[in-house]
Amino acid sequence: MHNRGSNKISSRIAQIRLVSSHPEVYEPCDDSFALVDALLADRSNLLEHRPTLCMEVGCGSGYVIASLALMLGEEVPGVQYIATDTNRCAVEVTHETLQAHGVHAELINTDIASGLEKRLAGLIDVMVVNPPYVPTPEDEVGREGIASAWAGGENGRRVIDKILPIADKLLSDRGWLYMVTLTTNNPSQICLQMREKGYASRIIVQRSTEEESLHIIKFWRDFGIKPDAKENVTVNRTAPARILDTLLSQVHWLSLKKSGTSNSS
Repeated sequence: MHNRGSNKISSRIAQIRLVSSHPEVYEPCDDSFALVDALLADRSNLLEHRPTLCMEVGCGSGYVIASLALMLGEEVPGVQYIATDTNRCAVEVTHETLQAHGVHAELINTDIASGLEKRLAGLIDVMVVNPPYVPTPEDEVGREGIASAWAGGENGRRVIDKILPIADKLLSDRGWLYMVTLTTNNPSQICLQMREKGYASRIIVQRSTEEESLHIIKFWRDFGIKPDAKENVTVNRTAPARILDTLLSQVHWLSLKKSGTSNSS
């Protein structure tokens, strides 16, 4: 069992008692804890990495993106955070969780990164994803509400296989991707698929529960690997503050347009 409550480490991650909830939003569970533990295990590297723009795809309760923001904290000043979720209730719950922890992210109610791909291409330095990975019938994938958080289709790969090429487009040349996978998802095949795009990979955390065996995999561009160059993605080597401010003002406008609300932050 994980004790999420005490000493120094707890101040670097979101507190469960401050994480908001809703009946239609996935609550932090073993997979969420494993992903945050992987980020904690890699924290010294993250601090050295000094990311400019971090993104979570599928933010759910906001536990992971809030933890990442707390982890980097004041030691990496000027980091911007973006989080997306196809479930509008999840966006609202994440907003409440971030507020409760005194951290901020631009929140967008969209599917993966729909509407953002051109704006964010080559800009994301750290991406975190706890995708819908549970094997389910195909017709359960993409349903509204809480089912969208876990329904992964055949072998749990339907949404994962949509996310990987999008991550490749959005990640900067120094971008890192942290992703939760299940043994049933065939993590080694996912790593091979990403290797073909020019990424090295490493399992940061491996954890077995009564119900599942989880692998948290870190991917990064390895310029010693020659990718299959069917599609060359131009990545931005730098994202100056002025460009990011303009970009994030556009993102904020999009989030308001998508959600139809004016939650101020």
